[in-house]
Amino acid sequence: MDRNSDIVPFHETASCAHHAKGDECRFCNVRRLSICAAVDAEELSFLEDLSGDTVFEEKSALFREEDEAISVYNVTSGVVRLVRSLPDGRRQITGFAMAGDFLGLSLNTSWSFSAEAVTDVRACRFKRSTFEDFSDRKPHLMKRMHEFATHELSLAQDHMVLLGRLTAEEKLATFLLELKRRWTRVEGHEIGLIKLPMGRQDIADYLGLTIETVSRTINQMHRDRRLVIVPDGIRFVDPAYFEAHALR
Repeated sequence: MDRNSDIVPFHETASCAHHAKGDECRFCNVRRLSICAAVDAEELSFLEDLSGDTVFEEKSALFREEDEAISVYNVTSGVVRLVRSLPDGRRQITGFAMAGDFLGLSLNTSWSFSAEAVTDVRACRFKRSTFEDFSDRKPHLMKRMHEFATHELSLAQDHMVLLGRLTAEEKLATFLLELKRRWTRVEGHEIGLIKLPMGRQDIADYLGLTIETVSRTINQMHRDRRLVIVPDGIRFVDPAYFEAHALR
C-alpha cells in the first residue's frame, strides 16, 4: 500500500480509549508522557472539558502546511509524519509524532509543516486560543510545554547533523535506535519488536536518502546479522552495533 497518497477525512468521537466522558484523561495511558502530566486532578478535569477526542484515519491530514493554526493536538495513539514541502514539489519529512507528543508549541499563526496520519491516530484536539488562555494561568503547565519545546529544538539540531554529516549506515542506525527508545517509552517497558509503521519511502525522506539506499542498507544489516526483518518491523540481533554507529 502506498502510504503517501490520497488523503482521507477524519472524524470526532465522544469518548476516548473506550472510557466514558469524564474518565478519558484520568485513565489515559499516555498521560505520563504528555503535557497533561503537569496538571493536578482538578485541572485535568477542566482541561478535559476543553478538549475534543479526534480520530484521524490512516492517510488523513491533521492539518496542512500554511493552514491557519486554530487548533493544537495532543497525540494519544498512532504515528504522524511531519512534512515540509519544497518549492520543486519534493518533500522533507522532519519527524514522526507518536503517543504523548504535542503539536502546536510554535507561536506561528499558521502551520509551517503538514501533519499526516501514518496509521490511524487519536488525538486530544484543543482550540488554540482556549488552550493558550488556560495554559497562561498555569505556570507549571507552561514549564512543561517549555521542556517539550526545548526537546523539540534538540531533536531538530540532531536531525540537521543526521542529514548532513552521517553515512547511510549511521543514519539508519540512529533512526532505528531512536525509534526503539521511543517505542520503549510509549509502551512503558523494554521492547523487542521495533514497529515500523512508516514505509521505506518515509524513512528515506526523513533521512535524506533514496528508497533504494534505505532498502539496501537495511537488507545488508539483515545479512550481517545486525537485525532481523519481521512482519511489521525489525528486531535487533546486535544492539551494540547500533549503539556504536548511532549519533550520540
